[in-house]
Amino acid sequence: MTKVRGANDLEREMKVSLMNGRRASAITFVAALACACSPVNRLTVAAARPPVYGNNSPLGSARPGAKMALSPRGSDWVDRTLASLTLRQKVGQLIMPWVGGEYAAVGSPEFEQVRKWVTDDEVGGVVISIGEPLSYAVKLNELQSHARIPLLVASDFENGPGFRMSGIYALPSLLPQGGGTAFPPVMAVGAARSPELAFQMGQITGTEARAVGVHLVFGPVLDVNANPLNPVINTRSFGESASLVSELADEFIKGARSTGVMTTAKHYPGHGDTDVNSHLALPTIRASRAHLDSVDLPPFRSAVTNGIDAIMTAHIAEVGTEGSDAAPATLSPLFMNDILRGEMGFRGLLITDAMTMGGIAKRYGATEPLIRAIEAGNDILLMPRSVPLAIETVLEAVKSGRLSESRIDASVRRLLTVKARAGLIDGRMVSVAAVDSIVNVPAHQKVADEVAARSITLGLDRQSLIPVSSGGKQRILSLTFALPTDLTAGTTFDPILENAFPGLRSMRVDSRTSSTELDKLRVAADSFDLVLVSVYVSPVEYVGSIAADTSFAAVINGLAAQAKPVIFIAFGSPYLVSAFPSVSTYLFAWGGAPVSQRAGAAALLGRTAIAGKLPVSIPPLLKFGDGLVRAVR
Repeated sequence: MTKVRGANDLEREMKVSLMNGRRASAITFVAALACACSPVNRLTVAAARPPVYGNNSPLGSARPGAKMALSPRGSDWVDRTLASLTLRQKVGQLIMPWVGGEYAAVGSPEFEQVRKWVTDDEVGGVVISIGEPLSYAVKLNELQSHARIPLLVASDFENGPGFRMSGIYALPSLLPQGGGTAFPPVMAVGAARSPELAFQMGQITGTEARAVGVHLVFGPVLDVNANPLNPVINTRSFGESASLVSELADEFIKGARSTGVMTTAKHYPGHGDTDVNSHLALPTIRASRAHLDSVDLPPFRSAVTNGIDAIMTAHIAEVGTEGSDAAPATLSPLFMNDILRGEMGFRGLLITDAMTMGGIAKRYGATEPLIRAIEAGNDILLMPRSVPLAIETVLEAVKSGRLSESRIDASVRRLLTVKARAGLIDGRMVSVAAVDSIVNVPAHQKVADEVAARSITLGLDRQSLIPVSSGGKQRILSLTFALPTDLTAGTTFDPILENAFPGLRSMRVDSRTSSTELDKLRVAADSFDLVLVSVYVSPVEYVGSIAADTSFAAVINGLAAQAKPVIFIAFGSPYLVSAFPSVSTYLFAWGGAPVSQRAGAAALLGRTAIAGKLPVSIPPLLKFGDGLVRAVR
């Protein structure tokens, strides 16, 4: 196949060489996952510089949130392209495999696998994961140059570009190698109660996504997190209130669309009331249809009204609506077709969640769900176990008469329409040279700091421990509890405190810490005036529970019960405080990224005001909307 060459070929080749050196000693790992509180203005980042992705997208000049009509030129391209495809090529367009965002040399086995999906299987798009911004841009440009039909590129930027375009550190120093703007989890936006910040977060996400060649953001998360035991959504949700989720998600969508990027509402029909991780098994939802209509579905209805481009399904069984033998919602014609397309009037792209997840694969295997997903109304099969097998499976279903070619045509037409609206018929390459002047620039980081600072929430402070006075000679013990794989927990927070308290002692605890070591910790704590307990536990894809470690909780509760001043700081799931009922002070920072660690330290020391409000309830300790106010010292 002849390559489609872009104007940036020489520049791309130079950057490939550059990236080879920059990535030499880096490793990647996936994490589970402070400014003043003055009002902020909407950014003008999208209009401040010339377009870096083809021509101006028709979305870029649209009223934020408006439904877009396809131009006559775009409609003609869709018709001509669809008519030119064989049945096999049409089926290939419905497949979206996973691609790593890390550097891969052209011709390497890693790159050649992906290139074959593009050239031989003619997949419709890819979802790109962990990697650096320049690696994203270089790799996506190269893949686009091989594609006969432009690829639709998606990424899980659900709480900003740093959610996936990041996670790279050089060992043993843990020096960050750079990434997209890292925001706290979106529950922090819920705590800040700021539609304006949600808009700016979407705007920055869209700007950085387009700069590196991503057209479709898999976000925002519209799940209403009504279950404190939810191990997979948790802080990925804006909160437990349907109206709060709707308001903030709609602003994120508008902000993203103002830059020309498209958004995906997930996980329909709502993954917020589960206590099972769908990456591992199939959750069952026992709520009635009336409950769904009042709690889970309103954010999706609002997103559809506001012109959401795509919706991602959830592998959850709605047994309260469809009975005890309910299939996953992904495979349900009732939810995918009757309710979503019929009642709600959704006309956009319907994308399955990953087809390799245990919630669907363990029950139905690798092939049957692919056919049933299309039968139910899905357009895109995300991350099938094997791209060639997925194509052959759907082809055989058409040849046998189980699926009609007209059904395939309908989904391909929707996909091509999205590609046309994204401006892909005008240009598919990005300017690699422009990436470092757009991605994670100081103006974007300032907004992320603003979100983190305004999200800090003081749920309880019975002993008036916050702000912590740095004027005396307090002896402070800072305990960090984190997953063994979380290498950066406390690495930003503790150094800030050490500057304020030179005698501060830091200790790290995790699930492997022995009872003997915990006993030593308890004895050591007696010699300190104040104990800071920072817990870094957040949702992780293939972990079934994020409950607090009971042995560690017993030690901390014992200290607090003996009147030892203890401050609990949640750098992750807020619900873990329920395991520490004896502690008198709870501070919520929502996430463990450096931006949240900086904000938590600043609030603790009284350098920034505290005004956040809980976007969830934490029974029996705290209610939705609780939050004490502290002024700057």
